[in-house]
Amino acid sequence: MLIYAHRGASAEYPEMSRVAYLAAVEEGADGFECDLRLTKDRVLICWHDKDLQRIAGSALIISQSTLAELRAVTEILTFDELLTIAIDNKKHLALESKHPVPSGGAVEYAILKALDARADLIEASGINIAIMSFSWWAVLRIRSSRYLAVYLIAHRWQRFFTISQAIGPGIFLVRDDAGLGARLTRKERQLFIWTVNTRDDLIASLQAGADVVMSDHPGEMKKILTTITH
Repeated sequence: MLIYAHRGASAEYPEMSRVAYLAAVEEGADGFECDLRLTKDRVLICWHDKDLQRIAGSALIISQSTLAELRAVTEILTFDELLTIAIDNKKHLALESKHPVPSGGAVEYAILKALDARADLIEASGINIAIMSFSWWAVLRIRSSRYLAVYLIAHRWQRFFTISQAIGPGIFLVRDDAGLGARLTRKERQLFIWTVNTRDDLIASLQAGADVVMSDHPGEMKKILTTITH
């Protein structure tokens, strides 16, 4: 089971900042998780929310602002910059395309274009790329690419959508239903679980057969995993 840094080592550092991802490297995370949105000038950036309010106290909306306007308020890491960090440090990636957004499927196409442009470097680094979304339509767009498509779910009824190559339930679903992991992966799909931040949740993920867990505490989860698997 691999442990990915959820928005970097986000429990200790600003989420999806350069320092958070570099800290995740130091903590031994196997990979990075990141949320991706398009700015007004069509730059892919690492950002979860639709605006800057929660993180920077600004009402600027990502889709209505240029990268320069956003960076005038707070630190913004572009996807290209994150990809460089991942390649240089050989860290796998789980990339979430955010929806709903005004640009619709443009975010998936931008992700695929950015990855394909550096396909040789990605292959040489040996890292795996997964693209995730809560949007079923986004998953369908991703599924036709060379990258692993992960359908994120927050409700049990979503498990009936079986076309995706991998499934990504919230840990609360796994915690409340010990047999869910086995049912979700019955068609040999990979299992990505979010967001795993305690020993009990790590054990539940391991018992569910998770391939990847995403954590705000990647270093701590790595240490705990070592103790319970040796």
